[in-house]
Amino acid sequence: MTRIALVTGAMGGIGTAICRRLAAAGMRIAANCLPGEPRRDEWLAAMRSEGMDVIAAEADVSSFAECREMVARVSRDMGPVDVLINCAGITRDATLHKMDEEQWHSVIESNLTSLYNVTKQVIDGMAERGWGRVISLSSVNGTRGAFGQTNYAAAKAGVAGFSKALAQEMVKKGVTVNSVSPGFVETPMVRAIRPDVLKSLIDSIPIGRLARPEEIAALIGFLASDDAAYITGANIPINGGLHMYG
Repeated sequence: MTRIALVTGAMGGIGTAICRRLAAAGMRIAANCLPGEPRRDEWLAAMRSEGMDVIAAEADVSSFAECREMVARVSRDMGPVDVLINCAGITRDATLHKMDEEQWHSVIESNLTSLYNVTKQVIDGMAERGWGRVISLSSVNGTRGAFGQTNYAAAKAGVAGFSKALAQEMVKKGVTVNSVSPGFVETPMVRAIRPDVLKSLIDSIPIGRLARPEEIAALIGFLASDDAAYITGANIPINGGLHMYG
């Protein structure tokens, strides 16, 4: 049976690597992006040229109504969602002293409320079919905190808490729910950081380098597989030793 995977934030650096990994495992991919995403057609063409069975799933994940409509379209065009990867997220960094309401709410809504908005649309179907995977991207900064990121750290800590609670609700229904907490990943956004700042950042990582998006995707690919059926309610760090915890 070919499984359907919905990946939010699919066209970013990590999201693209996740789509490739799941497609290599034989899944059909619904790639979420914002409505009117300028990279959409070029990205789809590139992925299809690699043999990926993929469609665009446009929606602002901070909107419950748009997520409901998105999942309805995916179900109609591909089939019911078996694997959900909550990867969409933004940053709006500022110290709390300077942070305005928009900076707070936009990060909470995009990075945390989005989990409710999307997962709510697919979780009952997974439970009814007796199989499903929900994997959400948290962050090392959701565990250790970070200067200027009260909004982001709060949202990413919430991702882990959401996943642990939902895992308890789904544990008897064949649906596993986990989160993954990456450290700093080599994406175009990170590589655009000022060179001296980037060097200082890399120097702080015990393993001595940034993570490759493919390494994050490999972990997520495993969690999405049948082999990971005994893992649920976990928040798995993948940060090169930047923050070690159990």
